[in-house]
Amino acid sequence: IFTTDNGNFHAEHGLADKWYPHQESIRVPLIIHDPRMADSVKGSTKDEFTLNIDLAPTILRAAGIPVPDKMHGRDMSELYLSSDRTDWRNEFFYEHPIISSKNYVPASEALVRKDYKYMYWPNFQYEQLFDLTEDPGEINDLFQSEIPEHKAKLEEMRKRFNELKQIVKSDELVTL
Repeated sequence: IFTTDNGNFHAEHGLADKWYPHQESIRVPLIIHDPRMADSVKGSTKDEFTLNIDLAPTILRAAGIPVPDKMHGRDMSELYLSSDRTDWRNEFFYEHPIISSKNYVPASEALVRKDYKYMYWPNFQYEQLFDLTEDPGEINDLFQSEIPEHKAKLEEMRKRFNELKQIVKSDELVTL
């Protein structure tokens, strides 16, 4: 397994380093060479969301070690060992705490999907909405859009974001 812990900004969005929920920071490379993988799958790419919490269950299962019930994440080998279409996550909740102070690295949270991203900056009670299909560079913030479809998407994303945030803040075990 080859991966990294995060992406880094190189002045995109006027930012540097790694701490924000924009695509440049949250998307990272992941390359898996698994001897169990069929030749027809080797060298192919997948578009599913995989997260760092999926690494441990994947490694444990590959080693033949049971995955503890309370461990978060999923075994990624489901994506390349099964010929059946796996029911995989279609969204995820992102959060990053304050580092030092809100003026240095403010807290950030997000609901990320393939087509849209809702961001929330709790230190400033500031929200953003991006259409990742039409605007993959996250340049055009739709938060204040008057277009009815954008308003509806914002409400739907905000509602789901709050549902996931409550789950994350609880002791309930959830695998998305």
